Amino acid sequence: MNKIQIAPSILSCNFLHLGQEIKDVEEAGADMIHIDVMDGHFVPNITIGPMVVEAIKKISKISLDVHLMIENPDMYINNFVDAGADIVTIHVETDSHIFRTIEVIKSHGKKAGVSLNPSTPLSSVEYIINEVDLILIMTVNPGFGGQKYIRSMEKKIKKAKEMIEKTGRAIDLEVDGGIKAQNVKKVVEAGASILVMGTEIFHSKNYKEKFLEIRKIIEG
Repeated sequence: MNKIQIAPSILSCNFLHLGQEIKDVEEAGADMIHIDVMDGHFVPNITIGPMVVEAIKKISKISLDVHLMIENPDMYINNFVDAGADIVTIHVETDSHIFRTIEVIKSHGKKAGVSLNPSTPLSSVEYIINEVDLILIMTVNPGFGGQKYIRSMEKKIKKAKEMIEKTGRAIDLEVDGGIKAQNVKKVVEAGASILVMGTEIFHSKNYKEKFLEIRKIIEG
């Protein structure tokens, strides 16, 4: 079994100490840093842009996993790639020319991902799956951290894993939303290879202990 990667979402960190928070989770065992970009249109929240990604890139030693929860993502791909994104994930609900956008991301030598909201069917990625490096299944309605995990999404994760296996390609299956110690085992058993975790990590008292707890559950 390949190592399950953990991607702390800075949406839940203390932004007054962003640099130190990132250094601390990297030291504790993070595999990548998950950056949620929201525009206040596709989702009811506004977060950060390329300038913050660029600042994080200067201090981070691991990959930056940039999740674009924005309308017209094709207009901003170059900005985020130039800022230092290593993985750029767009939502299938927001792009009318998704093949072209994926091609642009990959032309920069970056990994390209597609994400689906909880109510979006997997059929929406059926024809793009052979072009992407990552599929992101949302297990909450995107827009805010700390939401309750939608358990019925486990069936969707399993089906997404089956779709990936049929391609014969090395496509990561990322899951984001309400993942905590008490449900992480179910998410991994369903097929997730990358776990986005926000409040569970950044709201814990000791990052190293939390990573050890999660790893023990996953590997146990």
